[in-house]
Amino acid sequence: MSDEELRRAALAYHAEPRPGKIGIEVYKPSDSSRDLSLAYSPGVAEPVRAIAEDPARAYDYTNKGNLVGIVTNGSAILGLGNLGPLASKPVMEGKALLFKRFADIDCFDIEVDADTPEAFIDTVARIADSFGGINIEDVGAPACFEIEAALKARCSIPVFHDDQHGTAICVAAGLVNALALQEKRLEEVKLVCLGGGAAGTACLRLLRAMGMPKAHITVVDRQGVIHADRGPLPPYKAEFANRTAARTLADALEGADVFIGVSGANLLSADLLASMAPRPVIFALANPDPEIRPEQARAVRDDVIVATGRSDFPNQVNNVLCFPFIFRGALDVRATDINESMKIAAVEAIAALAREPVPAEVLAAYEGVASLSFGPDYILPKPMDSRLRSTVARAVAKAAHASGVATRPLPAHYDGAN
Repeated sequence: MSDEELRRAALAYHAEPRPGKIGIEVYKPSDSSRDLSLAYSPGVAEPVRAIAEDPARAYDYTNKGNLVGIVTNGSAILGLGNLGPLASKPVMEGKALLFKRFADIDCFDIEVDADTPEAFIDTVARIADSFGGINIEDVGAPACFEIEAALKARCSIPVFHDDQHGTAICVAAGLVNALALQEKRLEEVKLVCLGGGAAGTACLRLLRAMGMPKAHITVVDRQGVIHADRGPLPPYKAEFANRTAARTLADALEGADVFIGVSGANLLSADLLASMAPRPVIFALANPDPEIRPEQARAVRDDVIVATGRSDFPNQVNNVLCFPFIFRGALDVRATDINESMKIAAVEAIAALAREPVPAEVLAAYEGVASLSFGPDYILPKPMDSRLRSTVARAVAKAAHASGVATRPLPAHYDGAN
């Protein structure tokens, strides 16, 4: 499909036969006067009184326990930049579609016209009780760090910035598997991250929580290597500033085992890739054009494993592998937070699933794919793998219990399962 064909098809998809992608489903009877008297006045007064006496009863009498608010200020829309809250609405509707399609979670998308992080935080915090969880979307760095931290402190429900943590979880799961195939250990490899924004920072924080030493990580931004002698740095960059003689991407990549790119197209040259250690791992995640294309990387060396953000290449890093199921597990045990233990549980579950035999129904969803098995071109499950829901949600729910943030027992279909 050409760019122009894609443009026309995408606009038609969103416009016809009804504008948008999502709606509201009525799932209680509403055909008789008795139904309406129970749904609204006078019957609705009874759950109102019950919730007023005990706010937790909102989970029993409303859709709060299966409802996520998708909130944005439109400051970092996909790869398009700061186009404002209203322009972000198609993306937020798309996110709601994915939540419903993959985890049967209902969502309202909320586009907030807020000029400051404080205004955004206050707006979202004041409406948060309507939901069982909050998903922050398309909010740029560094404001996203302040916003998420403040909302987590003010809200008693899970708050999750998918652009940070969804990306980090998928990268970590893929990296665990790629390193196993390359016969390397997370604790020993040398990693270079090109891009010091929200996604890169979250990836590195999660990898450190999983055992990667800070000294083994080098971050490169537009000014070069982030190092301890570079001068005043924002806190989210200072936490990865090591004492090193490296000043350029070329310096940093010499002998490196892993490259994570969350930057721009074609920034990893053949010469830079050639300078890396034997059996390197490349996560070239710039979209739509990665830092290096897989076929270009393999033309330089045949011992490389490459992942990108694109669906037309092997090893797609796609946040839909995790965010619907993380919320599914968190909602099912009424977790008050999505913490590091739950994220690591999701990493481990996703990584383990990629090592399992792939069912025929998964292959049938991908035209032209005759087989898939764990290896250099299959380090992550496919998004259409229906096993992700039970596998990841169960692992997250169990981790919520183990870490003390769950407020209800494991559902029967989770308890005792592997």
